[in-house]
Amino acid sequence: MNETITVLGLESSCDDTAAAVVRLADGQGQILSSVVYGQTALHAAFGGVVPEIAARAHAEKIDLCVEEALAAAGLALSAMDAIAVTAGPGLIGGVLSGVMCAKGLAAGTGLPLIGVNHLAGHALTPRLTDSLAFPYLMLLVSGGHCQFLIAHGPDSFTRLGGTIDDAPGEAFDKTAKLLGLPQPGGPEVERAAQGGDPTRFAFPRPLLDRTGCDMSFSGLKTALLRTRDAVMAERGGLTVPDRADLCAGFQAAVADVLAEKSRRAIAEYLTLDPAEPVLAVSGGVAANADIRAGLETVCAAAGLKFVAPPLALCTDNAAMIAWAGIERFRLGLFDGMDLAARPRWPLDTSQPALLGSGKKGAKA
Repeated sequence: MNETITVLGLESSCDDTAAAVVRLADGQGQILSSVVYGQTALHAAFGGVVPEIAARAHAEKIDLCVEEALAAAGLALSAMDAIAVTAGPGLIGGVLSGVMCAKGLAAGTGLPLIGVNHLAGHALTPRLTDSLAFPYLMLLVSGGHCQFLIAHGPDSFTRLGGTIDDAPGEAFDKTAKLLGLPQPGGPEVERAAQGGDPTRFAFPRPLLDRTGCDMSFSGLKTALLRTRDAVMAERGGLTVPDRADLCAGFQAAVADVLAEKSRRAIAEYLTLDPAEPVLAVSGGVAANADIRAGLETVCAAAGLKFVAPPLALCTDNAAMIAWAGIERFRLGLFDGMDLAARPRWPLDTSQPALLGSGKKGAKA
């Protein structure tokens, strides 16, 4: 563990262009720089991310992002040991922008190229921030993904369950749009829910009547739509208190589902008899105070340590990609110039696809 490895990471899977320099030294990860160029303003008028706009913005910004990250770290490109890049899953235009930039940097410097699964970047972040030992239980809950994973190693994951339709972040965004709130929807719904009555409307808790850890949030979003329409028909519009109660009820339903499914995932994880049982959570939705409180309560009852990386490392960033690259570097897992950008790339290929499979492979 006395080795020193320094990696430049690139991330461009959705609507954040990011670059970071991370170093492993004395057995600890150190973030030397982390730069993120967001695209919220570019997509604001469309109520969601427009793939073509996102891809163009990545292509325009990613080289500048790399330059800024290297400057902030005070290091030249030649000081890197490898180039790591998100190779999927994600919006293919954005992923391709990052992969091609990384290939160019690797070809120009002769540095090793490492393709990283975006989901593995999130799942391995607690190793960077808290030096967690394997195996640990991971709840990845973000705008596009929601899965329970047991992390056995840097390249070994078991999926216990996940969403079969909308991820919670998608449901939050769609709820915000239905209620006339700005994007991104998660923080706006949470803000509007403050002071609201979570018990006023009877929203469903999908799939709690079924065994296992799979989740569904599409029906919850539909229930909110119907409830909103009923309120508007009755009152001739939607008041601020109405909106607060709708947001509070929706948020409580999501929190209840995640808490109960976490209990089930924990029970399955504990059959491995881990020496230091841990539930780690990552993804932007993990920043929601009610959801986090529910997960902390579940962990306390089960005797698990609860770990949540800082918010800046929960949302999309390149530090997690650089760290995942370091983990793969140590295993000798490198890629050639034939590294492909992948719109779909499940972490656990032994499980059936959650969202179906097409010509390009499993979606999740």
